[in-house]
Amino acid sequence: MTSEPCAVAATPTAPVRRRVPWSLLGSFAVLFGVGWLARRHWSVVSDGAGRLAVADQGWLLCGAFATVGTWGCAALAQQGAAAPSLPRGRLVAAQFAASAANHLLPAGLGASAVNLRFLMRCGLSAPRSATALGVKATASCVARITLIAVLAPLAPGVLRVPEVPAPVALAVVAVVLPLPALLLWARCRRALSAVAADIRDVHARPCRAAALWGGSFAFATLHACVLIAVTRAIGLTLSPVHVALVYLAASSAAALLPTPGGIGSLDAVLALSLAATGAPAVEATSAVLGYRLLTVWLPLLPGLLVLGVLVRRRAL
Repeated sequence: MTSEPCAVAATPTAPVRRRVPWSLLGSFAVLFGVGWLARRHWSVVSDGAGRLAVADQGWLLCGAFATVGTWGCAALAQQGAAAPSLPRGRLVAAQFAASAANHLLPAGLGASAVNLRFLMRCGLSAPRSATALGVKATASCVARITLIAVLAPLAPGVLRVPEVPAPVALAVVAVVLPLPALLLWARCRRALSAVAADIRDVHARPCRAAALWGGSFAFATLHACVLIAVTRAIGLTLSPVHVALVYLAASSAAALLPTPGGIGSLDAVLALSLAATGAPAVEATSAVLGYRLLTVWLPLLPGLLVLGVLVRRRAL
């Protein structure tokens, strides 16, 4: 009886190796870089905030309504990705809470955790819940790429492909690109097979397929509409197609950087993209600040409160 406590007491003296996630290190690196840029160009940021303070309130209200619509579109897409019927009210509330949680953890882990827990509470197994999230993420990616392909010919010159020497391009295509697929194929094969099977099941039911794709396209479109409304509010003279294409391209590029909710990465890429396409630096900064105000900072506290209520009521 006396030997067991001694063994337990001895374990803390053993060296313990803790691995720091690379995504967390990447988040800190990106946030540090964005903070340095903001500090260096603080006058531009300050002038952009002042420009937003005197913006057209009507257009800002339109942007707020578009932001609210994004949560309904996310709920519609999630319902389309899941086979059983989900409770509508709690589904929309879960998407609202997930949007807040998404800004607390890197690389979208917050939203994924909330949605995964919600689907499991609705009766789906953990593998089926994970594949439902994979189906939704795949549809969102395809929707963004499709919208970019449709809008790019309508705004020529907005997206510029960098010139790369032919030998370098061939080397990347032949060597660099296949490496991730070869390294991850053994681990991801089962997950990809499950996602492909669920995609086939979804398209076997037209109502589910319509919800999945309609919600995915509408979600990306409404986020672009938020930025368009903010640019109109501050008097930035860019066409809606131009602004929408810049948002879709910038948000797709920023998704590769593992910051919470794209904070910092999306802000920098979006501001630089608007400035590169002709917007003055102050107006570009003001547009990004307004977009973040409507989609992140104003809904953040209410979203966290809804998250706490859902957890308390065991909906998550």
